[in-house]
Amino acid sequence: MHLDNIDMQLLALIQHDDSISVDLIAKHVGLSKTPCWRRIQKLEKAGYIKRHVALLDADKLELGVSVFVQVKTNQHDANWAMEFAKVVAEFPEIVEFYRMAGDYDYLMRVLVKDIPAYDRFYKRLISVTALTDVTSNFAMEQIKYTTELPLPLQTSK
Repeated sequence: MHLDNIDMQLLALIQHDDSISVDLIAKHVGLSKTPCWRRIQKLEKAGYIKRHVALLDADKLELGVSVFVQVKTNQHDANWAMEFAKVVAEFPEIVEFYRMAGDYDYLMRVLVKDIPAYDRFYKRLISVTALTDVTSNFAMEQIKYTTELPLPLQTSK
């Protein structure tokens, strides 16, 4: 599926505010309601729109401590990696998880209430898997956070 400028505008609007009505989206992109709705459906079926979610306020939910955890392991076979991914999936505190290139093998972003909560998380993690090195970095301040992807929008000339 080739995306045109209208598709990109639709994606930009939806990722900014998924609760916006199809009527309003259609007005923004210069389409009538039905063709706009059809395009959105097509984008969903093609996988450009993965899912619809609500973004919650971590601070209000007492999950204001963000910890970036770097992990090294001496296990580099596919079975261990699959098992580690399964273990990580069982920890709701882990909100992001990446396999990395460089000095560390994995990077996790962990959200917890406070330092004692992180300590409990850490002890649970090391009790269920073998890791060579774990380095924790606590975020002092969140300066930028977005879930919006930088879409290449074309401007009118």
